[in-house]
Amino acid sequence: MQLTEESIKKTLSRVQDPDIKRDLVSLGMIQKISIDGKKVSFQVVLTTPACPLKEVIKNNCLEALEEDHGADWEWDITMTSQVTTVRDATPILPEVKNIIAIASGKGGVGKSTTSANLAVALAQMGAKVGLIDADISGPSIPTMFNVEAEQPTVKRVGEKNIIIPITQYGVKLMSIGFLTPADSAVVWRGPMASSALRQFISDVEWGELDYLLIDLPPGTSDIHLTMVQTVPVTGAVIVTTPQKIALADANKGLSMFRQPQINVPVLGVIENMAYFTPDELPENKYYLFGKEGGKRLAEKYDVPFLGELPIVQSIRESGDSGYPAVLKKGITQEAYLSLAESVARQIAIRNAAMDKTSIVEVKA
Repeated sequence: MQLTEESIKKTLSRVQDPDIKRDLVSLGMIQKISIDGKKVSFQVVLTTPACPLKEVIKNNCLEALEEDHGADWEWDITMTSQVTTVRDATPILPEVKNIIAIASGKGGVGKSTTSANLAVALAQMGAKVGLIDADISGPSIPTMFNVEAEQPTVKRVGEKNIIIPITQYGVKLMSIGFLTPADSAVVWRGPMASSALRQFISDVEWGELDYLLIDLPPGTSDIHLTMVQTVPVTGAVIVTTPQKIALADANKGLSMFRQPQINVPVLGVIENMAYFTPDELPENKYYLFGKEGGKRLAEKYDVPFLGELPIVQSIRESGDSGYPAVLKKGITQEAYLSLAESVARQIAIRNAAMDKTSIVEVKA
């Protein structure tokens, strides 16, 4: 039987992306088909380098091809990736595919620690990642990345000064902590803080990014409104801890993004400090702050539950030393890598299933 590009595509049109629930051919994921004698090669272009179902998709392709065309052929399948986007090319962040807000209703739930490790995990998986520290009064990202003494350079582009972000562990970074003395307080009114965030978005040379994470301050404030009024946000991730008081505030943070005038898709809920595991008993889990509060919050609002993160001493030590926990082998690395896979998966599903986002117009 003679193989053609068309017959191969016909076969592969029966193979679905398990997350998006559409076939690989209509999604444009099958590319560069080549037939050389008995050897057939092609690429499967995944929607994210952090795809946890890579081997499942590859095996499903092989099964379908052997079922239709027999086992006499040599199938050479290359798994590659190209992060999807629904953003239009705009003057602001034209090369950034996805803008992700990391939010919490309450302070102290580990949102910045989660943002830092999530950014590094995505970069470790091959994505191009940027991180904005939007907590103007309490910037912590410089400490968590061990770049407290760094200062970004500035270059002149036409009539405008453009800031070059600091790069550490494969992540491009911007924070007010780079621009002010470490031991001085930033006491600014809302409009000044909002102006700083706008500068971090529009006056920084972010270049080509798959994901730009924005680590927001606690609560619902001017900063949050400034963000959604400045750029179309792909989606928001809510970080909480299991106890009741944190969940009450996380409810408010989640509800803010769902307000009709804002309408930013919520990608899911992360439960931080979900359980304690001592180093000497790695199989044990102790639920210090209650159990599955974040999961119940996700179920209440019918949004994905993105995963649990443990409370262990090494995470605190990593934040203080500026070497993120995801870079160290162990249960914390596994938890953050799994989280990165979940977030990337939800972004891909959101981009395939929902309309593009728009800049929010909030009337006073």
